[in-house]
Amino acid sequence: MNILVTGGTGFIGRWVVGRLLQDGQRVWVIDNLANSSLDNLKEYEANEHLQKVQVMDLKDRAALQQLFREISFDLCYHLAASINVQDSIDDPETTFNNDTLATFYLLEECRRHQVKMVFMSTCMVYARAGSEQGIDEQSPIRPASPYAGAKIAAENMVLSYYFAYNLPVVVVRPFNTYGPYQKTGGEGGVVAIFIHSKLKGEPLNIYGDGTQSRDLLYVEDCADFVVQAGYSDKLNGEIVNAGTGEDITVNQLAALIADGQAPVKHVTHIHPQSEIQKLLCNYGKAEQQLGWTPKVTIEEGIRKTEQWIVETFHRKEPFPHEEK
Repeated sequence: MNILVTGGTGFIGRWVVGRLLQDGQRVWVIDNLANSSLDNLKEYEANEHLQKVQVMDLKDRAALQQLFREISFDLCYHLAASINVQDSIDDPETTFNNDTLATFYLLEECRRHQVKMVFMSTCMVYARAGSEQGIDEQSPIRPASPYAGAKIAAENMVLSYYFAYNLPVVVVRPFNTYGPYQKTGGEGGVVAIFIHSKLKGEPLNIYGDGTQSRDLLYVEDCADFVVQAGYSDKLNGEIVNAGTGEDITVNQLAALIADGQAPVKHVTHIHPQSEIQKLLCNYGKAEQQLGWTPKVTIEEGIRKTEQWIVETFHRKEPFPHEEK
């Protein structure tokens, strides 16, 4: 198939691109590089199935229309987004434009050219897990940040195109994803940040009391899920979660990563109003409809992530996405 991946140089995007190339798909990538680097695709630059990597902003409607005129796409994985919760609180307009308005522009091209879309949403749209059964697709949502609000708005636009125009679409809500190529600073991801701090001999800083819990999904498992959601017709017009079905408190995670080699500190939360206390995924729908289950344990995932960060660190180069 001819497949477009937006945000394909980003953390999850580069793994989705890799899985598609492994499957022999012809892949086009567009990204504005606001939160990523072309270096993330270096591993694939000689792959004959990687057709083009284009630096482009989805809000450039003329460029987007030209791309869809030139290429007859079969499928679009839409992963491009502003993802920083604090940035969305400080500057909600930018997040809305990047996550909602740009999604509308892309939807319009998919509608005109009858291209299926897989839309990457987030577990941040949910309220806390209310039971040990975890959060399923029917669980209540609570947009506690403009980031979550923009994603919900975009989700609804995507689903409306299924009901109004019969455009095949799927909304995917992965839980907290981590692994190699994730940012190691800012809000890059708690696993990468903690590992990076340990390697630098710095304290692992926990926001608040650390009792908040997360369902941590290894990035290759996430990429497999996202790709399978596009290949299947069973979930058209629907929302589907992916996670491990197990959560871990931030205190437990810090102790696991620190392993007695670094101090752990509690610091003032930068956005307590947008914190979700308990995130635990019920991925039963993905298992039933796609046959998907996570394969990588938290211990194995941390080991793989730390190995990658150590190798990057030992090259004496800046960490990915950090300023040189």
